[in-house]
Amino acid sequence: MAEKITPRSENFPEWYQDVVLQARLADYSPVKGCMVIRPNGYSIWERIQKEMNDRIKAAGVKNAYFPMFIPESFIKKEADHVEGFAPQVAVVTHAGAKDLDEKLVVRPTSETIINSMFAKWIQSYRDLPLLMNQWANVVRWEMRTRLFLRTTEFLWQEGHTCHATLDEAEVFTQRMLKMYHEFAENVLAMPVVPGMKSEAEKFAGALRTYCIEAMMQDGKALQAGTSHNLSDHFAKAFDTMFLDKDGKQKHVFQTSWGVSTRLIGGMIMTHSDDKGLVLPPMLAETHVVIVPITPKAGTAPAIHEAADRLAASIREHADAQALPYRIGVTVDKDDTKQAGWKFHEYELIGIPVRIEIGPRDLEKSQAVFTRRDVGVKEFVPLADLPAKIARELKSMQSELLEKARTHRDQNTHEVDDYTTFKKLLDEKGGFYKVPWSLDRAAEEQIKEETKATLRCILLDESFKPVQAGKPCFMTGKKDGTVMAIFARSY
Repeated sequence: MAEKITPRSENFPEWYQDVVLQARLADYSPVKGCMVIRPNGYSIWERIQKEMNDRIKAAGVKNAYFPMFIPESFIKKEADHVEGFAPQVAVVTHAGAKDLDEKLVVRPTSETIINSMFAKWIQSYRDLPLLMNQWANVVRWEMRTRLFLRTTEFLWQEGHTCHATLDEAEVFTQRMLKMYHEFAENVLAMPVVPGMKSEAEKFAGALRTYCIEAMMQDGKALQAGTSHNLSDHFAKAFDTMFLDKDGKQKHVFQTSWGVSTRLIGGMIMTHSDDKGLVLPPMLAETHVVIVPITPKAGTAPAIHEAADRLAASIREHADAQALPYRIGVTVDKDDTKQAGWKFHEYELIGIPVRIEIGPRDLEKSQAVFTRRDVGVKEFVPLADLPAKIARELKSMQSELLEKARTHRDQNTHEVDDYTTFKKLLDEKGGFYKVPWSLDRAAEEQIKEETKATLRCILLDESFKPVQAGKPCFMTGKKDGTVMAIFARSY
């Protein structure tokens, strides 16, 4: 049986680590800073991949794959890009017992290697838009790592597109941010705030960066996805050009956008409790576990047969309901483990629904129903269970989102002055919605003094910064202030 999980109220970081390790989602690798994603964790990533792929392909994007080794000269072609990634880059200097003629960078991101191919493939306006995505691993040499949230190597998807005009690139950049927003809330049940990064926080080499920011149970922010309008910065560095309809050679305008296995960490910290993982049904491989209770010799065959019939009935009903996912049902007939051990185990790994059925239940044609996030046992007629499970899984998905949204809203504070901001930040944590003057020096000062960063500039429906109409909470400047969110973050 797993060790006791540290309570969230006692030590949130230790609680998170305990859940990841004891729910067997991931483990530490022999390579410092890297992780091994175990089957329980990888099944969640597979669900994320499937759901995300459906949305990516619906946008007309096709999957491809590019090398993980990038010539060092490519990284150096875009000045802001090399400056932004230099501290995190891993470099291969020799291979096959020979020094390499040119050093190879292990992929920190793929804008440069992909542009080298786009420059080769794009000739005419007829080749545009060019829309590609890849699922890959990335290496960024991190100083402080935490499973799923920040590791030296991690898995992600990165989309890259080319367009004929800056406006077209901007429209697509915004479209992918909206896709991430919808995905986070409808699949992960994780409410997010969409916005735009400041100049100091935007992606190295981008014109502008959009993001989605989530609040964890401890009030800290987590950047859950980004979408970048790269303008023609990389196109100019790699001469990625096309012959336009007017007969002139022009540089393409580009986007890039991505999410990573960090989403798993965010989902854990959004929903889980002191018993272990709470998993939204959209991400579950197994949704229902049926535990036969056989206290007396000779009762097992009848109980097991009833459990199998119930499992088949649940699957049949679910298929008829055309749910957004296929319900996974398991019957645990392992007689080497006690029922109490099994209950603890399935709570720990986050199975959304547990059903218990024993001799007395069978006599009464009922079973015991328990939903993981609620934890209340109910006696339900066997005939009613298939329909109830389908309803409860749907309710669980939506209720997890609403619970997390309520937590976020209750811990979002509007403040107009820096003194109040610092006081509340230390006392309560959470998000701080403030009038902001876009002063980069002041932004750095806030970071140094409070360890809070500008998570995003809030946007209206047309993706324009929300005007504050108030003096900046930090500098007192009155003109051109926008609404922004500051918070401490992961």
